[in-house]
Amino acid sequence: MLSSNVGYSIAMDASKSGEETARKAVDTMFNPKIGLLYANYQDSDKVLLGAKSILQEVPVIGSTVKDAIMVQDGIISSETGFSGMMVIDCEDMHVSVAGSERGKNPREIGRQVALEAVRNSGLKIKPSYMYMVSFSREEEIYLKGIQDVVGRVPLFGGSVIEDKSSRIFCNDKVLKSGCAVAFFYTTNPIATEYSSGYQETKDMGIITKVEKYRSLMQIDNMPALKKYTEWRNIKTKDLKDNSYVLSPLAIKDALGDVTVIRNLLDSSNGMLLSNDIKVGTAVIRMEATIEQLIDAPKKAIDHLNHLIDEEVGAYFLIHNMDRKLLIGSDFDKVYSKIKKSIGDTPFLMIFTPNEYGYSNHSANSCGSLMLSFTAFSR
Repeated sequence: MLSSNVGYSIAMDASKSGEETARKAVDTMFNPKIGLLYANYQDSDKVLLGAKSILQEVPVIGSTVKDAIMVQDGIISSETGFSGMMVIDCEDMHVSVAGSERGKNPREIGRQVALEAVRNSGLKIKPSYMYMVSFSREEEIYLKGIQDVVGRVPLFGGSVIEDKSSRIFCNDKVLKSGCAVAFFYTTNPIATEYSSGYQETKDMGIITKVEKYRSLMQIDNMPALKKYTEWRNIKTKDLKDNSYVLSPLAIKDALGDVTVIRNLLDSSNGMLLSNDIKVGTAVIRMEATIEQLIDAPKKAIDHLNHLIDEEVGAYFLIHNMDRKLLIGSDFDKVYSKIKKSIGDTPFLMIFTPNEYGYSNHSANSCGSLMLSFTAFSR
């Protein structure tokens, strides 16, 4: 039987916030197996110290986040800082975590982190599920290293934005770069809905030139930005970041089971995208209205409930932060729609620059402008 609880705090002192959040989260928990911790303070390192003073030996993983989190009580944010945590308690569950700074070789770091998490588990079986958090430059490379060790284990997770104040939490470690993983060992059903809510258009082409993994230079041997703006019938000078969120580019999984969005980070030299791209693969222009982006989270949860087909004990929801910023003050509508689908079941939503997941036997993927929603069966 799985149970969960969510705690949060907007205390001005970061350490006190971590304590309050952890104390609320472990309330009624008999034998907590994992704490998923998120915070936004200038000294976010102290949030972990405060949380661990309460959680003691309970594994903790998470990161700093920007802007807000969402819980049953609504959207939690404060100019002076906030923290939030979901704790999961399940007799049939074991969770091990591990993390490391970037080092010189991200793929090797991914392998080391996976091996450490396996050793920490004390088990000789493959994990049932995994959560990954990393800084947003090299998600795919860390993931390859992790999968070198454990193979394709179903994935959920999200990135930390690249700036000086961002941190990853992993037990008693605070990482300023790199990645961390949590391996879940359980027979309790877990399901992830990894989707976007965008619709494909007829605008598509072959990637013919890429620089440094993520800079899309040419589509069909034409300058990529020229091709993209022609598709949209706009001038390059009129391209705005928020308009791109409504009409981004995407790639398909090899099996066609998931279409993964690539956000636009910079258009000064080609199109610098949020995730890796490869020459010889197809890119597709996607579309959505703001109303469709508002509706997408509820639709994702409804589909997730269908996937798991059992009573849900906890929802962990990763929503892209640029979509939230575009929706703006109307994000209250997202909360209202989610509450109708979730009811009183504990949930925690965080907002990330990039999101990870899989769908319907697809490969584990890293994308942006996505939803990575996970349900834990009771």
